[in-house]
Amino acid sequence: MSGLSRREFLKRSLATGIAGGAVLYGGNKTAGASTKSLTGPVGTLIDLTKCNGCAGEKVAKCVSSCRQTNKDKYPSPVPSEQIPYYWPNKKKEDWQDKKEVTTRLTPYNWIFVQKVKVEHEGKQVEVAIPRRCMHCDNPPCANLCPFGAQAKTAEGVTLINKDLCLGGAKCRDVCPWGIPARQAGVGLYMKIAPEYLGAGVMYKCDLCYDRIKTGGQPACVEACPNGAISFGSKAEMKKLAQQRAKEIGGFIYGDKENGGTSTFYVSQVPFEKIHEKLKENKSKQPNPTAPGYPLMPVKVGNFLDTANGMVLSMLVAPVAGAALAGFTAYKKMKGDE
Repeated sequence: MSGLSRREFLKRSLATGIAGGAVLYGGNKTAGASTKSLTGPVGTLIDLTKCNGCAGEKVAKCVSSCRQTNKDKYPSPVPSEQIPYYWPNKKKEDWQDKKEVTTRLTPYNWIFVQKVKVEHEGKQVEVAIPRRCMHCDNPPCANLCPFGAQAKTAEGVTLINKDLCLGGAKCRDVCPWGIPARQAGVGLYMKIAPEYLGAGVMYKCDLCYDRIKTGGQPACVEACPNGAISFGSKAEMKKLAQQRAKEIGGFIYGDKENGGTSTFYVSQVPFEKIHEKLKENKSKQPNPTAPGYPLMPVKVGNFLDTANGMVLSMLVAPVAGAALAGFTAYKKMKGDE
């Protein structure tokens, strides 16, 4: 490809795909089968009145358990000096020398605990908030991935296929919380066109899907020493969240945000106050605009419900199919697997 410009490469890829009539990974992106112990969508309830972030521990139990359980799914990139820049930008998201970071979301850390102090009813209330993918009812990340690398399973779990992801980060752009984290130097683009793509693979919580599809529970649920995280059918978790909020005169988060999710938070303080404090804390970070520190915007809308979102969702699938068909044709031409 040394004599081929990036624009010409993509142009030929699209042309090849369209000529072949191949539209890959479009249409219905629901996959997978129900768990053995549950039927239909699953959900989680995170009770912030019970979570203290595992006070006294260096790392919260939910975090350490997640890391131990999912370590074999973490990326194994090429050495940093071999990773190309994300064209046309002189940058790359490389976390391989920061694998031990547990204070934010990274490709090697899919859940972490944010802590804030919020004034409520004349008192200072400490709130610890486990954060990871919300697993939305209508995930814009899955519907708008240009390469069809994301799918929502029958259980309501949103997954990223690391073997298809090209790391374009559209999923992070349309996520109200900016959850997915990118690792460069790994994935499909390294095999087909590293000098033209230069992105990587996006990573996030998969709700321990391999566990729940065989009747188990997510690692964070099992590890929580205070019973702050519950798991079950989505309908049951939503009902429990409503009951718990009524008991404490509290508030629910996740039932309406982004059009609804399968993750329900219950708090004794309004989430508007939590959001403002998180925003304040993020502004004090060395790089305040960096992803990995999600906020908690209340009743935030779903991008798919906007005019731009509806148009884009109709265009993405055929464009993605054509491009992937072109990539496949290019690989065959080069004699690659």
